[in-house]
Amino acid sequence: MSGKNEKSRETIIVIPAYNEEGNIGPLIGNIRRKDIDADILVIDDCSLDRTARVVEKAGALVIRLPFNMGYGNALQTGFKYALMKRYRYVIQMDADGQHDPDFIKTLLDEVKKEDADVVIGSRFMNDRSEYKTSWVRKTGMWLFGKIASIIIGQPVTDPTSGFQALSRDALRFYASRYYPSDYPDADVIIMLHRADLRIKEIPVRMLPRMQGQSMHSGLKPLYYIFKMFLSMFVTLLRKDRFQKRVEKNKEATHAVTTKNIRDQH
Repeated sequence: MSGKNEKSRETIIVIPAYNEEGNIGPLIGNIRRKDIDADILVIDDCSLDRTARVVEKAGALVIRLPFNMGYGNALQTGFKYALMKRYRYVIQMDADGQHDPDFIKTLLDEVKKEDADVVIGSRFMNDRSEYKTSWVRKTGMWLFGKIASIIIGQPVTDPTSGFQALSRDALRFYASRYYPSDYPDADVIIMLHRADLRIKEIPVRMLPRMQGQSMHSGLKPLYYIFKMFLSMFVTLLRKDRFQKRVEKNKEATHAVTTKNIRDQH
């Protein structure tokens, strides 16, 4: 791990990154210009480019994974770090520049109201959204949003959004073994509901990707749809078990988290 952190703040921004050398520097600069009182942690998922060096040069914290572990695992590494360092709030966002830093404070203010454990930034709550993606992925997002809405009993307009604000309780859950290793999306929303954690969506703006290739390019959207159907099905089979296990393992999660982060260094 690189970068200095004296833990003087209560909020940390967790950003997973893979081969984002061209995007991560400008993103960190944009966040800093918003004058947000938060530490910035980038999880470099064994990038083949200079992502980690760019993060260091920008003055943010960086954890380099020894091999490529996938989006979900990279995120969870950041969550475990935040849990170990006892941050109160976490902002999760992507490294490609599509999540507009203008909305970080909006998400943070919303989770601080303490009427939701996870606040999800939805690119579709604004009727004039210009977000574009492949028809396969768009169909999957719409379908899984409808399924999640029915299961949790409230509208879910953007089940794939990686722009979120988390409370301490949600952070504990995200740092647990239930969190998916690849695409944490609609299945996690259902898990949160089963764990009696409160979910809220608010509108945000999604910007065009600055440069590079999306992790959902090629045939990956087809895998995403198959995997999400399977994961949601398994989640439903395990319903009503999450809360007991989460409560029972709150302290154990912190102990394991601390050990895992220390072992990495």
